Amino acid sequence: MDAREEGVRACNKEAIKSCFDSEKGLLDRRIFVDQDLYDLEMKNIFARAWNFMCHESQIPEIGDYFINYIGEDQVIIVRDKSGEVQVLLNSCRHRGNALCRAEQGNAKSFVCSYHGWHFALDGELIGVPGMSPFYRKDFDKSQWGLVKAAQVDNFHGFYFATLDPDAPSLPDYLGDVGRTGLAMIASRGDVEVVDGIQKNTIDCNWKIAVDNLFDWYHVAYSHASAGEAGVLDLAAVTQANDQMVMLGEYGHAISGPAIKQEMQDEIVGMSDDERKQWNKEEAARSNGRVTRALRMKAAEEMMGPAGARSIGHPNIFPNLWIATGGSQLCLRLPRGPQMTELWWFTVLPKDQTPEERRMTVRFNSHLFGPAGLLEQDDGENWSQSTRAARGVVGGSYPHNLSMALGHDEVKEDPSGQKWIETRINEHGQRWTYQAWMDWMAADSWADLKANHTPVPTGRV
Repeated sequence: MDAREEGVRACNKEAIKSCFDSEKGLLDRRIFVDQDLYDLEMKNIFARAWNFMCHESQIPEIGDYFINYIGEDQVIIVRDKSGEVQVLLNSCRHRGNALCRAEQGNAKSFVCSYHGWHFALDGELIGVPGMSPFYRKDFDKSQWGLVKAAQVDNFHGFYFATLDPDAPSLPDYLGDVGRTGLAMIASRGDVEVVDGIQKNTIDCNWKIAVDNLFDWYHVAYSHASAGEAGVLDLAAVTQANDQMVMLGEYGHAISGPAIKQEMQDEIVGMSDDERKQWNKEEAARSNGRVTRALRMKAAEEMMGPAGARSIGHPNIFPNLWIATGGSQLCLRLPRGPQMTELWWFTVLPKDQTPEERRMTVRFNSHLFGPAGLLEQDDGENWSQSTRAARGVVGGSYPHNLSMALGHDEVKEDPSGQKWIETRINEHGQRWTYQAWMDWMAADSWADLKANHTPVPTGRV
């Protein structure tokens, strides 16, 4: 047993379950810097979960591929010769060399630059130099194809993969809350990802970057400069007293501002043309500031009666953030316990005019991502929060996530959707760390299914 495996085994269930006190909302900071916990996250969370890979618009043709990660395992998402989407480990079965070095492109096959092993688009090993003189024909190529994801599926064109054959189906994994979150984009119609994924690294733990998306408490303070510059109308964006939270199985959650029911009742009676006109007028009135656009009628069916009111941020557990009104996706990719790589995808309706597209891309680039005004504020906070967790004394004091604990009620619609009507709160953060403990303490998918925390009801 190597040192890393010994460390992972040392993270026993009792120790993991002591990391977060859900009754008090207190979180042990060591989960942001501990290497053994990080190694266990790679095994029990990322290698087990359904991970977002890419959108179908990024691999439309046979041979198109895109490089992504499942935890620290780099994978190739490729459309094979039969049109099926494959997710393959980007690691030659001979000596582990990466086959693909480009971030995306089109290929007829994959050839290893180390010794020339040759793989088909479906991962089959089809060529080995020196089969006769070196291997003496004593080699079974059929046993040495590229390692494939255990399951691959898509939801409205968004492809996910899991390395665990025992994982539930993608629809069951997403559940109502995960599907509602992705429908924020899918309900916009036929969409595509803009070429050029913006990537940057921040010296923070990936979980801090995740839980921040539920945090509407920081907006007025951290992003005050954006308000002063006229980029944001902080009061309109934050809507401190009109917040909605949706908590889903396995850690999915949505949290943030919500459309009041009275306004939603008016919106439901509007046609798509009337909504588009309202959006144009609102954009003109905003004078370039962030605004909330009305969704089209498809959203009410795809997102459900409660979900359609949400204009907050969803996170598909573990690390897929849907941001900025459904026009951006962000992956928070772990790069060790104290480093995170952020990937920003811009997703736009195909029927946007060139001018609309230019304006949206420009706006998104200046809001989030490496040049984003808001991300520069956030990244500094995340970095310092992670750094403080390394301290012998400072790291021994817990994070306080007690806001609104025990003060709100879960409501349920006849459709079965559950949500919380509230003010600014920390329900989403607490749910994320409760789910983190469930995943980390589970020995298998069977264990996780049987023992994960049920979606809350009643008072939370």
